[in-house]
Amino acid sequence: MTGKKILVTDAHRGSAISIIRSLGRRGYTVYAADSEKKSLGFYSRYVSGQIVYPPPERYADRYQQFMLETVKQEKIDLIIPVTDLTIYPLLKIRKELSSVSRLAIPDDEQLAMVSDKYRTVCLAKELGIPVPKTILVQTTQEALHHAKTLGWPIVIKPQISKLLDSDHQIKSFQVTFANSESELEHAMQEFEGQCPVLLQSFYTGYGVGIELLAYKGSLLAVFEHKRRREIPVSGGASSYRESVALEPELVGYASEMMKALSWTGLAMVEFKCGQDGAKLMEINGRVWGSLPLAVKSGVDFPALLASCYLEKVPEQVHELKTDYRIGVRSRDVQKDLLWIASVLAQKRDFPFLEMPKRRKAIKAILGYMNPKRKIDLFSWDDPLPAVYGFPQIIWNLGKKVKK
Repeated sequence: MTGKKILVTDAHRGSAISIIRSLGRRGYTVYAADSEKKSLGFYSRYVSGQIVYPPPERYADRYQQFMLETVKQEKIDLIIPVTDLTIYPLLKIRKELSSVSRLAIPDDEQLAMVSDKYRTVCLAKELGIPVPKTILVQTTQEALHHAKTLGWPIVIKPQISKLLDSDHQIKSFQVTFANSESELEHAMQEFEGQCPVLLQSFYTGYGVGIELLAYKGSLLAVFEHKRRREIPVSGGASSYRESVALEPELVGYASEMMKALSWTGLAMVEFKCGQDGAKLMEINGRVWGSLPLAVKSGVDFPALLASCYLEKVPEQVHELKTDYRIGVRSRDVQKDLLWIASVLAQKRDFPFLEMPKRRKAIKAILGYMNPKRKIDLFSWDDPLPAVYGFPQIIWNLGKKVKK
């Protein structure tokens, strides 16, 4: 299947660069695409073409038209959009794209199910999968009324993270917390009239991701990682994580969800594990940020994904890929340095949430001297993205720390 042309969006991201490298090593012709003219992915030795598209978060309609024309002109066989910003506008032109190329994302209804966090929670409950106590509200008054039944603190989670509005711009909504009625009332001002929210009971524990590729609900490959550091410190994307042995219970939960959705494509099923066991947090129905760890551990999700869409996959999957190296650790340097800076500063966005001790930040700094610890962006056979990326990381970190 070598020689097939594959376009990868968001080429500045570590996950996209991991995809570019994997596919390039397999002999595919890879086009790196981004809205940034100096995207780090453009420096990869495995890139055959560079494409700069209009920023989809500001000009979704122009981005759609540009991508349709480019795919036709370059005769692209497969498009792999990496983030929600590049995925959502393409859903609107899926039919037009399907006549000239394949789109490596699940069907609209499958995506709608996992993008809607409340529908995900409801499905999990139907399947008997543990979730935090959850209440859907639309107004501040509703939120204040139901908050008493959840106890403080409360997690305030938007029903959807991204919204493509009538002006062809993409709005983003973030998870936040409240520890009192006044804080809840203030937080709801951002959402009321814009997006319904899930009020959830706060559950402490460590984060686990079950990363997988499925075909019509059957798992083709599965990988598990434990989050060791997250940014923001209150909970978010992992900045440093480790490959761990598969936990049958969590894999079983993930498998049940994929089967119920008849899912085809990549996904990460996220859990938080605490005193009362594991609870489902959400399903990430696209390429996840910690993908480089999976690839470095031996699960080549990008190549498997390309094969799934470009080659014939049997209706009955007989062999599930579960073998990988355990104990591999990898970091997103920019996010990890920001985590270190946040812990050293001991500045809390939410005073009621526990902040790691400064000694953990010192230990994290010393960890950079351990050659066994991996860096998402770096690869010995393709060093330039990391070489060009380091000055950008320092510049971006400086701005964020100053802010």
